Amino acid sequence: MKSAAVLLLFSLLGLVYLSSGASVDQPISEPGEDGVFLEPERADSVVRQRRALSQFQLESLREVCETNMGCEDMMDTSGIIAAYTAYYGPIPYNY
Repeated sequence: MKSAAVLLLFSLLGLVYLSSGASVDQPISEPGEDGVFLEPERADSVVRQRRALSQFQLESLREVCETNMGCEDMMDTSGIIAAYTAYYGPIPYNY
């Protein structure tokens, strides 16, 4: 019974795919003229990846935030980085 249901499901999916006019020879996505795709060299300058803070840095932020009750409450719900930034401004570490 289960195999018949799975076979029926795949048959229906195949019919939907074939009726949509999709071709096997067509690529799924192709870079267009709209400028969505970038070369890797340029993409690195556009999207700068941030590295994670070390455990020592997070602990020092946590100690500062624990001195303020509002920051400590927010730290429990939103996380240490969001709480520290909201109460004390930008994080002093280059990350």
